[in-house]
Amino acid sequence: MTRQFLPDLFGRGAGHDVFSNLQREVDRVFSDFGRGMPAMGEFRRGALALKVNVSETDKAVEVYAEIPGVDAKDIDVQLRDGILTIKGEKKEERDESRKDYHVLERSYGSFERSFALPADVDAGKVEAAFDKGVLKVTLPKLPAAQAKVQKIEVKPA
Repeated sequence: MTRQFLPDLFGRGAGHDVFSNLQREVDRVFSDFGRGMPAMGEFRRGALALKVNVSETDKAVEVYAEIPGVDAKDIDVQLRDGILTIKGEKKEERDESRKDYHVLERSYGSFERSFALPADVDAGKVEAAFDKGVLKVTLPKLPAAQAKVQKIEVKPA
């Protein structure tokens, strides 16, 4: 069987092979499917994406993590061998009963993120606070590291 060359059904002009164009469109749909979604293994494990901002000042490294819908007691923050780990579990249950129906919904998932920290963090003074769904971890720098900052003058050539 030979392929027929017909006007393109996908707006690419006449003279293209219809089957090739159809194949390209099908490939595009499948390659776009699932963008921005976690990998399938993450769904099975119930992993949640933990959005984090890290900033550094002269005196400390600050980590902000958005963890809405989680209680402070369900968050575990650890510092071990220069690695900061934030992990926990989100559990939510909705139980609603009315005259003509009953709804019980449960959702849960775990999250974990780890970060390698600079060697000049004072591990004995690390603090964590959780307010309105945002975890703030403050990692103060050692005094020697704070003194290392030196302004260098830039001279025109």
